Amino acid sequence: MSQERLVSLTFIVHVVVFMAMVSTGSGVGVNWGTLATNQIPPRKVVRMLKENGFTKLKLFEADEWILAALMGTRIEVMVAIPNKMLEEMSQDPKAAASWVEANVTSYLYTGGVNIKYVAVGNEPFLEAYKGAYLHTTLPALMNIQQALNDQGVGGRVKATVPLNADIYYSPVANPVPSAGDFRPEIRDTTIELIQYLQVNEAPFTVNIYPFLSLYGDDYFPMDFAFFDGKNFKPLKDGDRVYTNVFDANFDTLVAALNRAGFPDMKIIVGEVGWPTDGDKNANIRNAKRFNQGMLQHALSGNGTPARKGKIDIYLFSLIDENAKSVEPGNFERHWGIFEYDGKPKYELDLSGSKKNKGLVAVDGVKYMLKRWCVLNPYAKYLDDLPENIDYACSLSDCTALGYGSSCNNLSVGGNASYAFNMYYQVNGQNSWTCDFSGLAVVIDEDPSVGDCQYPVMIAYGSSLQRGRSDLVMRIVGVLTLLMILL
Repeated sequence: MSQERLVSLTFIVHVVVFMAMVSTGSGVGVNWGTLATNQIPPRKVVRMLKENGFTKLKLFEADEWILAALMGTRIEVMVAIPNKMLEEMSQDPKAAASWVEANVTSYLYTGGVNIKYVAVGNEPFLEAYKGAYLHTTLPALMNIQQALNDQGVGGRVKATVPLNADIYYSPVANPVPSAGDFRPEIRDTTIELIQYLQVNEAPFTVNIYPFLSLYGDDYFPMDFAFFDGKNFKPLKDGDRVYTNVFDANFDTLVAALNRAGFPDMKIIVGEVGWPTDGDKNANIRNAKRFNQGMLQHALSGNGTPARKGKIDIYLFSLIDENAKSVEPGNFERHWGIFEYDGKPKYELDLSGSKKNKGLVAVDGVKYMLKRWCVLNPYAKYLDDLPENIDYACSLSDCTALGYGSSCNNLSVGGNASYAFNMYYQVNGQNSWTCDFSGLAVVIDEDPSVGDCQYPVMIAYGSSLQRGRSDLVMRIVGVLTLLMILL
């Protein structure tokens, strides 16, 4: 082989290796939200992501600790700008440039973070926001992309806007996917945004939740929400037949894009998943059924009736978030594939082959002491019990007690114990957090019943040490008492 051919071959190999590092292909993505009181150290979570084979990660901000933990991995990352920053980013190009420099370009080096996208806002056109971000989203997107371009990374990192599926619809008179269009009141703004995305070769990002179709309509056919259902009448749209609501929703967007003149627009499904608690239809069985079906469908290459090929998805979500707003519903805190402590909730094969392959848990998680705060069985005066339960739940997470949830069938005493314990745990098992006007007591026997689990929270250095110190003090106290008695 000549030296010229050897050099050429070496160059090609280097290019291939570089491309493999820059893009991880069509593997599985996942959302990592951090609205939780007791979080697992990011480095442990990143190790778990790698061990499970996640290749793409979507964040809801640019958390420096998470980004530091991602350094040196090949995981493709989407960092984000929260909605509260859209106005500043839209009005001040210098602020946008500073944000990009601090949170994107400073990580783009050999051994750094494989950042692929910047999410500008999160569902800013959501109907519930009543147009609050309608006039700042596109200017913010433009300033961020321009900053990426000016800093020489615009060809590698693209700015996009994750939008909720409520931005498009099918008219009542013709409720089929092919009739899809964007909501009239935001249509012009949405098309302007799409046009800018296309010019910059950035994808259109949409969040689709079949669970919400079931949650919002008691008459919605249950099996139509999944990918293996049979007990319903398929939806026919001309020559196309729809056997699940995800495809129908996705193709409604495809039709809206076609109608607006963007038939080849790349689509990313930024969020899709199923919760495991907080509603009668939110449970582990349904979540496993949906997510496994979604993975198999997305990775099969069959696509949807209107668009063939693999579907680029980010599962929602990685870990439960017990501090999220429950305004949409109690299920909001239970979307995780993993429990709050990084234990898998169910088996899930990320290859889409439906082999019931187990997920790898986060390793080395430390817990506080195995003790729980419950209703004192000897308490006689319970007049203040409802008030104390409400107080505990207002400052912790009692969503498992709601209708149809995992702890829905507890007695009044059980409800009180669950509420007291959640408050006690999120406050680091401090002794003063288990009083409730003398109604509560600390025990060392797990009060969990069936599917209703009373958790012991994750410990950090300080809380772990405090727990050990409390135990030492109790032992010292007992020994002192014995010495006095003797």
